[in-house]
Amino acid sequence: MAENNTRVRLRQAVLVAEELEPVAAELQAALGLNEPFRDPGVGAFGLTNVVFALGDCFLEVVSPAQPDTAAGRYLARHGGDGGYMVMFDLEDLDGARQRAQSIGIRVVWKIDLPDISGTHLHPADMRGAIVSIDSSRPYGSWRWGGPEWTGRIGRGALGRLRGITVAVADPPAVAARWGQVLDVPTAPNGHPRLHLEGTEVRFANAESDAAEGLAEVVVELPREVRCGREFVEVGGARLRLLDAA
Repeated sequence: MAENNTRVRLRQAVLVAEELEPVAAELQAALGLNEPFRDPGVGAFGLTNVVFALGDCFLEVVSPAQPDTAAGRYLARHGGDGGYMVMFDLEDLDGARQRAQSIGIRVVWKIDLPDISGTHLHPADMRGAIVSIDSSRPYGSWRWGGPEWTGRIGRGALGRLRGITVAVADPPAVAARWGQVLDVPTAPNGHPRLHLEGTEVRFANAESDAAEGLAEVVVELPREVRCGREFVEVGGARLRLLDAA
């Protein structure tokens, strides 16, 4: 795979919860986040949500608002709350869409707007999580974060999203598949991983099919917010905390 010369960023990590408000409040308190954006557009998926801006990246919690949703089925398969979805911001979205199509990855949702385009890829084909490949215009804006981020770059709470760990049955194969779609080479040493712009995606062994998913989110926080903590558990997912540089 040729090394990618266009930017690819991890922009948003998404948790799914049976009850939205308790998990949202716990996440906000744990990371010192500002008030979230609530996107009425997710109602089309039968969901309610909150989206928190952390630096220029985002943490989201979604919850089923009606029966027979993909999120509800995920909760049932995995036995409760957990990591659910990963969203990337790519300059070359057309290329990523073509690469996904060429290897038979199904698209479950697609949209093209003046300031952003997005495509949700089927989790059964990508493995580990729903993967959304998006392209913001201008690069660094993020409509999904709310009006402050629509067509422009807003400002989130102090800190930033540094990476994620995805638990899957076959980490090397899944890392290669994600890397192929994103056009990012797989780092060869230790756990399979993808190095993106300022972030990292790691792949680890899942103990069972039910354990597959977004297992860990890594965030940088100011020291006064981190308070020496290494990990916190929120919404069935582990958050690994680092001091902001």
